[in-house]
Amino acid sequence: MATTGQAIRCMAAVAWEPRKPLSIEEVDVAPPKAHEVRIKVVASGVCHTDWEYLYEAGRGMNLRPFPLVLGHEAAGVVESVGPDVTKFAPGDKVIPLFLPFCEECDQCKCEKTNLCKKNWENTQAGVLADGTSRISCRGQQVYQFLGISSFCQYTVVPDTSLAKINPKAPLEKVCLLGCGVSTGYGAAVKTGKVENGSCCAVFGLGAVGLAAVMGCQVAKARRIIAVDINPDKFQKAMEFGATECINPRDYGNKPIQEILVEKTNGGVDYALECVGSPVTMSAALESTRDGCGTCVISGWTETEWMNVQVIKILMGRTLKGTYFGGWKSARDIPQLVEDYMQKKLKLDEFISHNLPLAQINDAFDLLRNGQSIRTVISLEDF
Repeated sequence: MATTGQAIRCMAAVAWEPRKPLSIEEVDVAPPKAHEVRIKVVASGVCHTDWEYLYEAGRGMNLRPFPLVLGHEAAGVVESVGPDVTKFAPGDKVIPLFLPFCEECDQCKCEKTNLCKKNWENTQAGVLADGTSRISCRGQQVYQFLGISSFCQYTVVPDTSLAKINPKAPLEKVCLLGCGVSTGYGAAVKTGKVENGSCCAVFGLGAVGLAAVMGCQVAKARRIIAVDINPDKFQKAMEFGATECINPRDYGNKPIQEILVEKTNGGVDYALECVGSPVTMSAALESTRDGCGTCVISGWTETEWMNVQVIKILMGRTLKGTYFGGWKSARDIPQLVEDYMQKKLKLDEFISHNLPLAQINDAFDLLRNGQSIRTVISLEDF
C-alpha cells in the first residue's frame, strides 16, 4: 500500500483527561515496528469498560496515563506489517485483542488458562513493546488503551494480539467478539461449563450478561433466570434465551440471593455475575446451591474487594473468575467468527445503535443511561 512505512494522518477520539468528553482530533499513526501490525479500523464496539476508564478513573479502576485513545472491541483490515511479522499480510481481515496469545509461554501451552502475559505490563500501561505508543497528537504521545485504541481510524498492535479471521466476515458485526460477547458467552460455556438441564442465574443484562444468557441456552440449561434492575432489558433477555426475568427492586429490601434461593428450592447451579459490582458478586455466590453451586465472575473491577462468607465456600460452592471468557484469544476467536457465520452464535441482535466516530460521546450517553446494548462505531463514516 502507498502508506507503507509512512505515518498516517487520520481522525481519532482523544481523551485528554479523566471525566471529560472525548475530543475528535487529527492524529498521526506511526508505521509498525518489529512484530507489530498497523490496521485500518473499520468498526468498534463501545464497551462499558471504555466508559469506566474515562469517567471512573481511579475509583475502582487503576488510573491510566492521559491523553489516550480508548476503544478495544474492534475489527479491521491489515494496512501494513512491521519486520519479522509472518502471520499477517496487507488486506487480511483481523480482530485486535487486548489479551495476547504468543503460543510460546507456559500460560499459552497450558489448557487450564488463557492468561498470556506477552507485553502485558506495557499494553496495560498504554504502550507497546518498546515502551512508546504509535499514536501522537499535537506533537505529543497519545497512549493506546490496552495496547489497542480502536477509537482511531488506524492503529498499531502487537502481532501476538491479533486474530486473522474469515475474509467474508462482516467487520461491523464480528467486532463484538473482541470483548463483550466473547467474555459473557465464554463465562457460561467455557469457564463455567454450564451443563445440560441445569438452573442458571445471570446478573446484569448488558452485552456481557446477554451473551452469558445466550451461552446458557446453547449449553441447554433448563432454567435461565435473568436479573437486572432495568426492566426495559427483559424482552431482549428472553429473546436470547432467558426463561424468566427478575427485577430485585420489585421485592423491596429482600436480598436477591434470598429471592433466588426460594424460587429455585435451594439455589441455582450456576450464577454468572456480569456487572462488576462486589456487592452483586457476593449475592451471586450466595444464590448458588450448597454442595455443587458454581459462581463465575466476569464483571470487571480492579481495585475493589469482594466480601465472601467462608461458610459459603466450605459448603462446597465454587467461585471462579474469567478473563475474556477463558478463550485463548488469537487461537479461539477465529472459530467464534465461524460459529457466527454458520448461525450458531448471535451477534446482530446485540447491536442497538450504529453511529459515526463523530458521535462517540453520544454513544457513551446511551450506554450510561441504559439505552443501548452495544453501539457500533463506524470508523469509515466520520
